[in-house]
Amino acid sequence: MSSADTPSESHSGGANLTDELVIRHLKACQALLLEQAHPHFDTFIEQLQVNLKERVDSARSNKEQVELAEQLRLLREQRAELRHYFLGYLGEGFVKFKRGELRTTTGEEKYQDDMLALVENDDLEETIAISSITHRAENQYSEPLWAMNQRLALLNRGERVQDRGNPAGPIQYCESLRKGLARTSLRLGTRILAYKEFDRSFIPSLNEVYDGVNDYLQKQGLLANLRYRPVNLSPPPVAEVQEVAAAAPEQAGVTAAAGVSPPAGVPAAGEVVAGGVPMPDSSLPSEQYQGHLLAAIRSLQSHIGGVLTRSGAGGATVAGPAASGVPQQGGGGVLQPGTAPQGGAALPGGRSAVIYSNEQLVTALQSIQTQALAVTGQHLAVAQPGKLEPQSIAEVNEQLLGHLQAAVEDGSIDENDLHTIDLVGLLFEYMLSDENLPDAIKALLSYLHTPFLKVAFIDKNFFEKTGHPARLLLNNMAEAAVKWVGNDGSSQYDIYDKIKSIVNRVLEEFTNDTRLFAELLLDFSGYTKKISRRQELMERRAMEKVQGEEKLREVKLRVNQEVRKRTDGRELPSAVLLMLLQPWSDYLAFLLLRYGDDSESWLRAVRVIDEVLWTIEPKQTNADKTRQLEMQNSLLDALESGFETIGYEQAKGKKLLEALFSLQKMALQSRAVEPASEPARSKLEEMAALKAGQSRGEQETATPEEQRMVEHLKMIEFGTWFEFEGGKRLKVAWYNSKTMHYMLVDQMGKKVAMMSGLELARAMLSRSAKVIAGSSKPFFERALENILQSLNARAEELRSETAV
Repeated sequence: MSSADTPSESHSGGANLTDELVIRHLKACQALLLEQAHPHFDTFIEQLQVNLKERVDSARSNKEQVELAEQLRLLREQRAELRHYFLGYLGEGFVKFKRGELRTTTGEEKYQDDMLALVENDDLEETIAISSITHRAENQYSEPLWAMNQRLALLNRGERVQDRGNPAGPIQYCESLRKGLARTSLRLGTRILAYKEFDRSFIPSLNEVYDGVNDYLQKQGLLANLRYRPVNLSPPPVAEVQEVAAAAPEQAGVTAAAGVSPPAGVPAAGEVVAGGVPMPDSSLPSEQYQGHLLAAIRSLQSHIGGVLTRSGAGGATVAGPAASGVPQQGGGGVLQPGTAPQGGAALPGGRSAVIYSNEQLVTALQSIQTQALAVTGQHLAVAQPGKLEPQSIAEVNEQLLGHLQAAVEDGSIDENDLHTIDLVGLLFEYMLSDENLPDAIKALLSYLHTPFLKVAFIDKNFFEKTGHPARLLLNNMAEAAVKWVGNDGSSQYDIYDKIKSIVNRVLEEFTNDTRLFAELLLDFSGYTKKISRRQELMERRAMEKVQGEEKLREVKLRVNQEVRKRTDGRELPSAVLLMLLQPWSDYLAFLLLRYGDDSESWLRAVRVIDEVLWTIEPKQTNADKTRQLEMQNSLLDALESGFETIGYEQAKGKKLLEALFSLQKMALQSRAVEPASEPARSKLEEMAALKAGQSRGEQETATPEEQRMVEHLKMIEFGTWFEFEGGKRLKVAWYNSKTMHYMLVDQMGKKVAMMSGLELARAMLSRSAKVIAGSSKPFFERALENILQSLNARAEELRSETAV
């Protein structure tokens, strides 16, 4: 832990950071990271191959030798693909950082409580390896990481950045390697060996990139005079805290970035605080972050309840020192609180209201669940996507109140129980408004409201347990729905029917034994895991094919650029344009693919273009004429040889060479050649561009707005889902950063289209396409964030009302 010696001048650069400037700085840091990672990753792979080769040679049996040799072969074959994914995932860290979504963990949080039995041993071993590397590296590079965190905080709207939320942190490298290895067919033993070698040969290189990033940000004026010194772990004096709280917003943001953040105070019940409760630090591990979200929500519930009580809202009696309403979107069915003294509400005649027990609440909910199943069960079982109406949360609350009052007419609801009803209702309201989820799935999952409310009463710590099977099941079903159910009602792999069967089982079988959710979670996780593997295999095959096609496209675009660079702005005859843009471009592409752009064959073929163009220019001096006569025959021979190499039709080739020879004769006679007409030239150039892989749309000039959208699309991550007109959902499985072509796959992993960045930008601007899954956070975490924001808004409304 450390703190900063940050004089006032070191704050320069943080005050006027526009969004465009933030993106520019992040792209520069991203480029530094990837430029450094590429050669060191190659070194790591080479050393890993050496280690595997040594193991092959020292194998104790033929079987072991064969298996290791196969792993070595696979590593060599998939080396380029592994590097591609490693660098791709590493670069995506900056995308998530810009969106405020980067909170990478080592995976240790999964292995807690009773959920250990739900994970695989392979995953546990990889997690242990990654945790070990990450902890050592974070300790080793604590000083440069700390400095980088402070500077990146200025690019993060002044919000504090920790090692796990730093896009250049050691964990990002480890997690990128893990994701890359998951895309290969290497066995666990080889992957563990890879982690050990990664720690040995790659991690030591991180000092270079950390120095580079800090140096760049420092030169941009971001905390230029930052100094590292040990932090004083004792709490700051009261005066210091008050001074921080009173600081200007600009100054406070920089102070927080420097590690002296103001206390995240949570208002006491009934206390009106301007601005509400601040969002917790999103760079915390997910479990800890969700715990802080929940604590803030609980505090706001008490705060809002106190205001409602003082404002004299009437309705159902609530026991406790403060009351909370159950806000519902859409009006009716709200359980409204009334004033109630500690220990129970006073009724006419001096009697005390009976507080409904936990058992009475669960019994009432069970009755509602049974009645709902009797009314809607058959309809739910046969419902097709889009034909089912969602369950009304307000009606459930009305029914609950009716059941309770039927049992005990003058009863009251405990404050904490009312908060639970409130929170579960808000959770399902968010689910019904979540644009990531298809409407058909929202309707299905809405019928889990009553069972989940029962779970929350049966297990009082339900909301505190991030690993609770019911929560994980809801997360998994929501994630599967985004992947494999379309808003147009289409469903892949029978996911809609699978989710529907789970909802039915919960409604039919769940009484008070929450182990049912663990059983359903295991079954659903196993089902989706098989689908994911099948889909990944299909995507990988499609990707390998597309990458080959894109490699050829890159080559053709490069060739077209080389030719156009020499022909644009010059008046040329049709025969020369045709020869250079078609057969000679094909020959150049062949050479570039086979030998590369530093080969003599490629360089000689490019020089041929310059020579052809020079030989058809009118010659005025004897020296130029002599030179042309000397080179003319060898030039024609080179062209003829190139045509033969690519198998160009002999008659067409002969005709082009004869035409060139005639033009060269005119040049020797000092006569100018007749240029191609504008329509003919445009047609030839358009045909060449199309052949090189450029669509007609790409050849058009982008407007400033379209160009800004194209730049934005460069920052999207692999796996981003788009929804197109009609509700069809497609995912960006891969894109080529050189050609800016995006590979879109459907929900089964099949390639559907290759779209250019400009085409996709135009679709988004015309609203015929939109991003529908921009967050990698689990559903429950997104819901808690949304609930906290909603309650903060409500608290601010009440504060304004009471201030009048």
